[in-house]
Amino acid sequence: MVFSLAKAVAVIRAILFDLDGTLLDISMDEFLPAYLAALGPVVAEVTGLDARVAVGAVLESTNVACENESELTNQQVFDAHFERVTGTHLGRGDAARAVERFYLDVFPGLQGAHAPRSGGRDAVAEAQRLGLATAVATNPIFPRVAIEERMRWAQVDDLPFDLVTSYEWSRGAKPSPSYFRQIAEHLGVPCSACLMVGDDAGLDMPAADVGMQTFYVGEGSTTATYSGDLHDLAGLIARIACD
Repeated sequence: MVFSLAKAVAVIRAILFDLDGTLLDISMDEFLPAYLAALGPVVAEVTGLDARVAVGAVLESTNVACENESELTNQQVFDAHFERVTGTHLGRGDAARAVERFYLDVFPGLQGAHAPRSGGRDAVAEAQRLGLATAVATNPIFPRVAIEERMRWAQVDDLPFDLVTSYEWSRGAKPSPSYFRQIAEHLGVPCSACLMVGDDAGLDMPAADVGMQTFYVGEGSTTATYSGDLHDLAGLIARIACD
């Protein structure tokens, strides 16, 4: 059942879907340690640092990129800070090739029990069937190849999204207002005609701060335009979409 917690103010022309915890049933508290444990030796090898120090540099650089409000992409901010603290630029030469091999050869093995969330593919497909613009609005702290792999785990990798936010494209991250505005601008849709779908009250629901409508699929309750599960969303889309 869909619960409307606030009055919708406009028809919907675009839907932004969070990935982790929304389309993909995944616990980041479990996934991130496994991911960093796998990435650590690769980064240690290309930097010559201890694996623990190398992972610390990755996390520090990621945090800096998350605060990005410049005209640089998150990748550019990440790479510049990482080079500053380690002396190695991960986007160049042997280091870039090693990281690329990691994401192509090792990262897929981290899927484990992570699986699609029920109703996610149907909701996306219904939005696209009705001609709405759709975006995978994941927090852009991973390269595109890692996001596409998790989209495969969610079984939505073959669907024709208009945008996938990655660190190569994005400037800033959730919950910054600029992150949501960039997506709306790219899709050519006013923020008021966008619906942000997500499970994180602190990262996804702040889309409302730029005038977007929101659909909360997380646990508990929070302030949102709508709340329910992804099956509810699929049924709601036709009612709130533009003609």
